[in-house]
Amino acid sequence: MGRGGSIMASMQKRLQKELLALQNDPPPGMTLNEKSVQNSITQWIVDMEGATGTLYEGEKFQLLFKFSGRYPFDSPQVMFTGENIPIHPHVYSNGHICLSILTEDWSPALSVQSVCLSIISMLSSCKEKRRPPDNSFYVRTCNKNPKKTKWWYHESFEDLVYLRKATS
Repeated sequence: MGRGGSIMASMQKRLQKELLALQNDPPPGMTLNEKSVQNSITQWIVDMEGATGTLYEGEKFQLLFKFSGRYPFDSPQVMFTGENIPIHPHVYSNGHICLSILTEDWSPALSVQSVCLSIISMLSSCKEKRRPPDNSFYVRTCNKNPKKTKWWYHESFEDLVYLRKATS
């Protein structure tokens, strides 16, 4: 098997392991949409319910995970999809999420479960439902793939999304 084949085999093995973990022990309020993985192991939909006691309690969302052939060395593409995109300072109306572990802070030690937990935490800590201040401009000018955006993160989590530079 050539190097490319061993990378693909490694990626598929890792995804199978993470798929089983998500099915058997999902993070609170998260469920794998079983239909989404029937045709391809490289694209998943995770159904999410807002945590009790938060601004999003009772709301239902969907996360789309897309995995490249370089996973887990390359982060998955993760975004909200469907009819209900959460109104949050770090979530654009097109579903793109400004979260450092989805780009520059990604590590192969992270997993789908850790990404899900980070997104739950991000939503749960929200104090006010509002879109990022540059939402309209970003949605009009961004690439469809959020990983093609060069995000600039600020030290303050509250200001994280304000500094962003779109890449071409």
